[in-house]
Amino acid sequence: KKKRKKKISSGINAEYGEVMNGKTQVALPGNEPVKQQVAVGTPDRNTAVDSGKAAPPQQSPPKQQQKQQKKKGGGAKQQPAATPAAPVDVSRLDMRVGFIRTAKLHPDADGLYLEEIDCGEEKPRQVISGLVKHIPIEEMQERPCVLLCNLKPAKMRGIMSHAMVMCASTPEKVEILAPPADSKPGDLVTVEGFPGTPDQQLNPKKKVFEAIQPDFLVSPEGNALYKGVEWRVNGKAITAATMRGCGIK
Repeated sequence: KKKRKKKISSGINAEYGEVMNGKTQVALPGNEPVKQQVAVGTPDRNTAVDSGKAAPPQQSPPKQQQKQQKKKGGGAKQQPAATPAAPVDVSRLDMRVGFIRTAKLHPDADGLYLEEIDCGEEKPRQVISGLVKHIPIEEMQERPCVLLCNLKPAKMRGIMSHAMVMCASTPEKVEILAPPADSKPGDLVTVEGFPGTPDQQLNPKKKVFEAIQPDFLVSPEGNALYKGVEWRVNGKAITAATMRGCGIK
């Protein structure tokens, strides 16, 4: 009897060991069928294990992981290409023919004129110029000029100035540049070879005018030049009355 019990016991252990290895148990003679048990350890995903209960559904990855996967994918929006910077040349300047209607002394500065200048707009512009020491007030009345119109308006001794009169200039002498005789207020100044569009308003922090101005010159013939090319209005040159070989400011 002892030998038989031992044999049965070893058989049961063998059968249990088979269950442990994921194999189906076989009922022993004289005993009730042994219930199937879930194998200990991690079951093979491809093999269904019958434990009397349905296998739990496979969990989806966490939301954070899903977001990371989306970022890695091709769904990201493409950034628009950066607009190339405009070249720093005379085309950035809005220069026009102007007509000085009146000029008077600035009420708070002896060296400044306060002018009213027509530049082809609905209303004349108020402009302040430091020309008192160079041009008599009588010569500042009702005369044509060339006006730089897209400077940022600036307050000069308490009064706003909205443009700048362009002049042939040396430390000793200054002359207002003269547009062609048949030009009219608002006509644009152009320079061949520089076809860009003027800025709406020059940014003073970027020093655009300061970078361009050193290339302004009055030729030996008295014509205004930029890098050796004439300033023109309707195909005709802008000139200085008597000054030659000097800068323009």
